Amino acid sequence: MRLEAHARTDPGPVREHNEDAFLVDVDAGLFIVADGMGGHAAGEVASALAVDALRDVLLGQGDPDETRLDRATPDSEETIRERLRYAMNQASLRIRRAALETPAHTGMGTTVCVLLVEDGLAHLGHVGDSRIYLLRDGRLQRLTRDHTVVQQEIDAGRLTPKLARIVPHKNILTQSVGYHGPVEPDTSTRPVRDGDVFIICSDGLTDPLDDDQLCSIACGVGLDQMAERLTQEALDAGADDNITVVTVGVFED
Repeated sequence: MRLEAHARTDPGPVREHNEDAFLVDVDAGLFIVADGMGGHAAGEVASALAVDALRDVLLGQGDPDETRLDRATPDSEETIRERLRYAMNQASLRIRRAALETPAHTGMGTTVCVLLVEDGLAHLGHVGDSRIYLLRDGRLQRLTRDHTVVQQEIDAGRLTPKLARIVPHKNILTQSVGYHGPVEPDTSTRPVRDGDVFIICSDGLTDPLDDDQLCSIACGVGLDQMAERLTQEALDAGADDNITVVTVGVFED
């Protein structure tokens, strides 16, 4: 199995700072997008801290007590998902400690989406409203469920997905890494197929473009141009937030 990945990040036409952060590590099969929040540039601090913490824990580059299990023994699917949950909470702890050290950063936090691909399986974890999609056989499937007040209203039947895109409080999070303290990430595992493309993105992409538009755009370009085209289409559609897109293709050797 061979992985190929591309990324594009853009501050957008309104924000002075890009508070998104991302990681693309093809060799390790690890891909992360984080969308930070907080005043005084704290959002970019939180997202960077989260990406660093996740990389350290999941790839064994930090404290040995915080790294994933010994690779000499194959990890079970549940063990890897538990490691994802643990890594998210380590990231939350680092952010909260950093906020205590710098009062101007009080209240900072970040969304996080993680994709770990190994041994023919894709392991996913997320907190917040950044998303992971799967493009397979010309169809786009959303693999994550937003941790937002609006999503709760949709789930309760009090709001339609169409109306949810235009309500003023659509980006209020019910979970974030850092600000909300201990988190309960959603995690899952699924087999990958030759030709699968995963799209990991911040809400700067999905606010101006709905899922049908994303599918149409993604299906119209090759993997090497997909992140660039999606980002540009979001800008053309009036995006006013930071935009980050990571595309990951899976191919048979």
